[in-house]
Order: sequence, then C-alpha cells, then structure tokens
Amino acid sequence: MSKITQEEKQHRAEESIRKKFHKQLFTPFAKACKNYQLISEGDHIAVCISGGKDSMLMAKLFQEIQRHRKCSFDLTFLVMDPGYNRENRELIESNAKALGIPITVFESTIFDAVDTSEKNPCYLCARMRRGYLYSKARELGCNKIALGHHYDDVIETILMGMLQGGQIQTMMPKLHSIHFDGMELIRPLYLIRESDICAWRDYNDLQFLRCACHFTATCSGGEEDEETASKRLETKKLIAELKKTNPYIESNIFKSVENVNLSTIIAYKKDGERHHFLDAY
Repeated sequence: MSKITQEEKQHRAEESIRKKFHKQLFTPFAKACKNYQLISEGDHIAVCISGGKDSMLMAKLFQEIQRHRKCSFDLTFLVMDPGYNRENRELIESNAKALGIPITVFESTIFDAVDTSEKNPCYLCARMRRGYLYSKARELGCNKIALGHHYDDVIETILMGMLQGGQIQTMMPKLHSIHFDGMELIRPLYLIRESDICAWRDYNDLQFLRCACHFTATCSGGEEDEETASKRLETKKLIAELKKTNPYIESNIFKSVENVNLSTIIAYKKDGERHHFLDAY
C-alpha cells in the first residue's frame, strides 16, 4: 500500500469536513458564528492553535467558512511555543503543513517561568498564555482571538460551577478583553460535540498533540490546574452516567443557562454588584 501524500492528506481532511462530517462539524460551526455574531466584516482573527485536535479542526473550519466568502475577514493562524520540546514543536509544524494551515509561530518563556512557581503552575500557565496570545495578536493587527473550546467544555463548566463552585455560570461564546482594549475572545466550536471532533480526527488518521506541560499529561490544554482537571473528568463521567437514563441531559444542561428566570432566582450578580430578590419584593 502506497504512503498517502501530503496533498492527499489535506484533501481528505477538507473533503471530510465538506461531506462526511458536514452536519456534525461545519453546520454547528457556521451556526455558532451566526447566532453569536462571532465574525464581522473586516475582522482580523487570530486562530490560536495549541496543536491539539480542537484547535487544528477549528483552523480548518475557519478556512472552509472563509472559502464561502459571505463575509470578508482575515485569518492569522497563531501558534505560541511556550517552551515545547523538539518533538512536540515538530509535531505541531508537521500537522499544520500536512493540513495546509499556514501557521505563524512565536516563542515565549512560559514553561521556564511556570517551573519556578510552587502554587497552581497550570493556572499561572493559562493566564500567561492568554496574555501572550492577546499581545501577539494585537501586534499582528488582529481584533479577535479564537479559542477551541467545544460544546462538551461548555456543559461541563456549567455543571462544575454548580457542583464544585456553588454558582451558576457558563463559558461564554465571546467576551470583550478586560486588559486589551478593542480585543475580543471568540469560541466558534461552541456547538460542536467532542465526540464528533474525535471521529473526524480518527477518520483522517491524524495524531495531534495532547497536553505538553511539565506537570501533568492529563490536563486540559493547560487551561486548568491538576485538581480542576480531575474535577472536570469527574463531571464528564457524571454526565455520561446521567445520559443513560436521560438522553436529553446534555442539551438540558446547555439550555439551562439560556432559560434563566430571574424572578425565581434568590440572588444574582451583574457587573460585580449583587442583587437579591428581597430588594424589589
């Protein structure tokens, strides 16, 4: 059996998005972009690529939606090297090349800085990563950064907030940056299921980077500390268990933050100010 060429690999990956996985991947991607107004005319979006399955697919979906030319916008596929070892750096670069993603790589010393931190190194890493990405994106003339959080991340965050944090909150589809004026964060994979991302990856026989940090091999892309990553796994398993008796459990969790009835809420916060139902009782 002859070895598949780079061109064939890229064509197969793109063709599978347009045909086999169109309903599971491109349709919810386009729906999220439309419903949450994630892309606007004249945008310059920094598509942040960590090297994992989610961000690599996000890059391909952005290329596909740009090909439709319904809105004129620019893309920069941004890869930050926080101090990867040679093998991990090469894996990201080879995957990008094989998939036809013209990446812009810049380096930072985040891993070195985090190595000296004794408390919450993964949280510090995540904060530093976000700051470096915003800074570089703005330097390149971008007004938005896109991150690859998907539907499962959203519902797990909702449930974790309730069960672990004693609060009702969600991972928003877009946010204005607090520290970088004029910059926005968008999450265009917001409606895409993780299982469908895995199916696309496996169908195309792609091997992506998992977590490459020094502290744990199981953390979720460096976004959380080890304890939080463990709690997220617990939550993922809980949702899977609940789904056995209620097939709508996932969509119900998602819809719960779209159908909040403030007249039945004891207290809530808005812009840092706490409101109580007795205030207007």
